[in-house]
Parts: sequence; structure tokens; C-alpha cells
Amino acid sequence: MQNSMKKLTHVSSEGKAKMVDVSNKPDQLRIARAVGHINLLPETIKLVRENKMKKGDVLTVAEIAGIQGGKKTSELIPLCHPLQITKIDVKASLDKTGVSVECEARCIGQTGIEMEALTAVGIALLTIYDMCKAVDKSMVIDEIRLVEKRKV
Repeated sequence: MQNSMKKLTHVSSEGKAKMVDVSNKPDQLRIARAVGHINLLPETIKLVRENKMKKGDVLTVAEIAGIQGGKKTSELIPLCHPLQITKIDVKASLDKTGVSVECEARCIGQTGIEMEALTAVGIALLTIYDMCKAVDKSMVIDEIRLVEKRKV
């Protein structure tokens, strides 16, 4: 390991994965925003816009699924701490090439909430994929990324 690299916080001295102890950190308002996109065929975009997908209202179901997914992050990602989430807001919107999803997540706690925001976006996009797979075999989920992480 180079001297300029930070010590890995989730690895024990024996090289084993571990959950970081955050008990000495103060509670703070923590905010994270993440975004992602799914590319859809023009015909699929039209079906979603007109709410004609057989499985129902794609955008609303995706937003709800994203919220649920964000709340389950610590159950899905082994080294994530369970958080006292105060807000998860997921917005799915049609654009020229498919659906963009963005999430803002907030908590008051000792560790960040970026994984919850990223998970919410990923689950929302996977829900869109699931709801559209019968009519669109060329969907691509991409550009899932964190765009903001801060503590107040």
C-alpha cells in the first residue's frame, strides 16, 4: 500500500472485513443525493407516459420501491449501519431517452446516508426494468452516482 493511501476503515488488522465503530462520532444531520438513468425505446417511453403498461403506473411504483429499497440498505449491504432515516425522497421522470431517477436521503446520525440514496436509485431503476421488460428487451441502466454528500 502506498503511503498516500488512507488506511482502509472496513478491514481489520488481519485483513478481514469489519463494520466500523462510529460510537465516538457525534449525531449530525446528514444528507445525500444520488441519480441514475434507464434507457428505454421510444415506444416504451410512450407507454409509460400514457400509463399503459400492464403492470401499472411505472413512475409511481418505482418511486415507492426506491423508498422501500433505501430503508432496507443495511439489510442488503453487509457493512452498512442501520440508520434512523428522516427522509427519503425519490423522483422518477421521463426524458428523451428513458427515465431519470433522483433521490435525496437524510438522517440524523453518526454515519452517512449515501448508500441509502444510491440503493434507492438502484431499486427504483430495477423496478422500472421489471415493469417494462415485457415490451423492451434493450433497456440499459446506467449513470448511477452520488452527486452530493454533506453533514450539517
